[in-house]
Amino acid sequence: MDAMNAHHTNRFGLPALSLVGLLGFPGLAHAQDSLNTGDTAWILTSTALVLFMTIPALALFYGGLVRTKNVLSILMQCLVLTAAMSVLWVAAGYSLAFSQGNAIIGSIFDKLFMMGIGPEAKTGSIPEVLFAAFQMTFAVITPALIVGAFAERMRFSAMLLFSTLWLLVVYTPICHMTWGGGLFAEWGVLDFAGGIVVHITAGVAALVLCIVLGPRKGYPEAPITPHNLTMTFMGTAMLWVGWFGFNAGSALGANGGAAMALLVTHISASVATLVWLAIDWFREGKPSLLGAATGSIAGLAAVTPASGFIGPFGAVVIGMVAGGVCWYFACVLKQRLGYDDSLDVFGVHGIGGLIGTLLVAFFAAESLGGMGSEVSMATQLGIQTAAAGITAVYTAVASFALIKVTGLVVPLRVSDDEEERGLDAVLHGEIGYELAPANADPSPRRGETEAAK
Repeated sequence: MDAMNAHHTNRFGLPALSLVGLLGFPGLAHAQDSLNTGDTAWILTSTALVLFMTIPALALFYGGLVRTKNVLSILMQCLVLTAAMSVLWVAAGYSLAFSQGNAIIGSIFDKLFMMGIGPEAKTGSIPEVLFAAFQMTFAVITPALIVGAFAERMRFSAMLLFSTLWLLVVYTPICHMTWGGGLFAEWGVLDFAGGIVVHITAGVAALVLCIVLGPRKGYPEAPITPHNLTMTFMGTAMLWVGWFGFNAGSALGANGGAAMALLVTHISASVATLVWLAIDWFREGKPSLLGAATGSIAGLAAVTPASGFIGPFGAVVIGMVAGGVCWYFACVLKQRLGYDDSLDVFGVHGIGGLIGTLLVAFFAAESLGGMGSEVSMATQLGIQTAAAGITAVYTAVASFALIKVTGLVVPLRVSDDEEERGLDAVLHGEIGYELAPANADPSPRRGETEAAK
């Protein structure tokens, strides 16, 4: 059994080590003699859904949260990261994550530029090239999530260089250890769709970067408010729908496991939305769209690692915990500690991913409505905690080193004057909106109306 098959099967809670011994990892996957067209069709769809989560969903979600003068910089970062990380994934990332190697990292040469992977090669019941494309969309969105932490102040060139280094140095080894048959897989870690691989890595890196770069000018004294919550709502809705491909697609098949992952994903998001909304309503006296939108993302992030192992009851509890705990980190602790995680990447994704990574140890049990576990809750919790802790520490150290290296090559952030003018005009020479003069009459004149007719 190769790394990709280990990734597929481990998401349903079977011990990686015994599977490796039984099926002969590594080598090309030949678990089935022929492709399953239903599975293939679903993963084709899921791949499109997960790509849709970055462009346009995440771009719109983040874009609406920044000020008018920086909206294009966010859209630009998400678009260019999609292109750059895709090329990097095909060139080296896939080989490092999902080829034969050691317990930490795969071999860069085994599948460099995906050489030798034709349409006939299979991962389980789907083409391996499709599996690689599906995983590529995860590699795209993870560094894109980090963008929210340094929004409105980091130079585009620094962002691009750091993200390139980060994908190779941080994302690929954690992916290999978790899904590629490496160390965490051998331990029997449960991470169905990326609580460790995506959310904890992105969240911890985001915290490091926002601290190293420092706060935005005027933060926290001056109010820095979203410029377009309508855009943020559209991004939220797109992310919610796209997450079905993210989680249910991680079953790598059109089956009951995918259906349950879809259901629990929706339930967790729904519960977290209501919890965050209720807290805002109670504290501020009014229900907030921004709070409801952020709560939904917290619920989606938290259920991600557990989605293939739990039932609806587990989804309800995970959503409740995520809604409350992520709210505290994003709305209380951040202000007390003074770090400017601009769009709450750490508080929502990092903490949400950690919540799901730990709680799956309990709610995977059949007694709590889960799919069953091979070990006790205490043993599984120890495994989950160790993997999450190693990931967090490694990500923090590596991200700090990489941002320092990036700073030696290019300046990390814009000047105070450039920040005041806005990244759209300074870095890209464009503006997101053509604003009418303050004294302009917005209503058409009679003659202009008649001429238009």
